[in-house]
Amino acid sequence: MKRKDQEFDGLLVLPHVRVQNANAISSPLTHGFPSMTAFLGFMWALGRKLATAGIPLTLEKVGVICHWHEEQTQEGYYVKTFRLTRNPVDKDGGTAAIVEEGRIHLDLTLVFQVGAVAQEDAAHFLFAGDESLRRDVAWRIREQVGAMRIAGGTVLPPNPGPGVRVTPSLLGWPEQERDRQALFRRLRRQWLPGFALVGRDDLLQRHLETLQLQDPDATVLDAWLDLSRFNWFSTRDEHDRIAWGHDRPAGSGWIVPIPVGYAALSDLYAGGQVANARDQRTPFRFVEGVYSIGQWIGPHRLQHIQDMLWWGESHDDGLYRCRNGYEPVLVEEGTGYSLPDSPMSAGTL
Repeated sequence: MKRKDQEFDGLLVLPHVRVQNANAISSPLTHGFPSMTAFLGFMWALGRKLATAGIPLTLEKVGVICHWHEEQTQEGYYVKTFRLTRNPVDKDGGTAAIVEEGRIHLDLTLVFQVGAVAQEDAAHFLFAGDESLRRDVAWRIREQVGAMRIAGGTVLPPNPGPGVRVTPSLLGWPEQERDRQALFRRLRRQWLPGFALVGRDDLLQRHLETLQLQDPDATVLDAWLDLSRFNWFSTRDEHDRIAWGHDRPAGSGWIVPIPVGYAALSDLYAGGQVANARDQRTPFRFVEGVYSIGQWIGPHRLQHIQDMLWWGESHDDGLYRCRNGYEPVLVEEGTGYSLPDSPMSAGTL
């Protein structure tokens, strides 16, 4: 059964969550938006709070839609620089070192795939009961979110306005495919204007194959760097004048490099074996970042709810990987969209 056809209990939608000073440096190689690992970590932290509060829901997957962002940078002569805080003087009265930190303000809609925890008297009672009960639970969860941090940023109170929905909702997922499509169409309209982040491992794999036709020694890193930029070149037109162009085809979309997890660099050490670890009781392992390609897509262009949802996978070999259920639509050649042969095994680095 395809991932888009899987059944689940419901959706938790938290619209227009304002986040101040979130971490804009998502990895040593990327910046501009928090890593998806940060949102998965937030999902798990929220899930623990729900269990403590006695709310019988499990959070299984998360989707992120960005309506507005403002990275805290200032223009330079050729590059942008982060706006940094001035630290107080040290104990000797000298100037303290400045640790570069990237910050970004965000307006997000968070969408969670949820499962109902069976109760002794009735299972799935939240989705079998009346709408007022689900509405109360959604507001309780929104209040929990207001006391948390998202990607290191502070969650601000809702700011309703014309065309801005701030009311959270807990929705049961319909059993009939026709009802599912109708619900998703309604939700997509509510999430506009905005862009959802989806995974495009297939683009990375396909671009690697293209580069290897020109250079057999090309690596996944070469393909990732090539997709992360516009490669400009000069040509001469029919009037023998110099014309500039780039290698990003029309319709290729808003392609971005993203971190998608961690890969083990060492064996798993028992708690207390590694000096200066944050927790001396939890097993410890040295890791490195795993990177892939993502794409920002308008919600109205998504076909299924699973296209925008992310979840985490862990493997015995020490790989932790964020996965996404997006399946690109097959259109004309050269537009940057094609169906991957195996979306779960496409190349990453």
